[in-house]
Amino acid sequence: MAQDWAKPFYNSKKWIKCRELYKQEKNGLCERCLKRGIYNPGEEVHHKIWLTPQNINDPEITLSFCNLELLCASCHTYEHVGKLSPVREGLMFNEIGELVEVYPPIQES
Repeated sequence: MAQDWAKPFYNSKKWIKCRELYKQEKNGLCERCLKRGIYNPGEEVHHKIWLTPQNINDPEITLSFCNLELLCASCHTYEHVGKLSPVREGLMFNEIGELVEVYPPIQES
């Protein structure tokens, strides 16, 4: 869920258009899974440099394809929750409290 300060951006026509164009460019597939040869649909357009109140108005951060990544639900959850999870890497708790496996991100070389 977006922070209150980010909601106007995420509801903006510019972001909605950018997000849809990016999904199309990536053929609707999760970029991290694809690197593993797995074809999962991408569901979330993720900002590699996370948005903050200080950079929310910088289009080089918010709207640049260089800062975007199309992720499936598992990869996106890992990015935002898995890194902070009290369980070992590759596991997380789902929305009903069950321990489930997630795909950890590929380390860039």
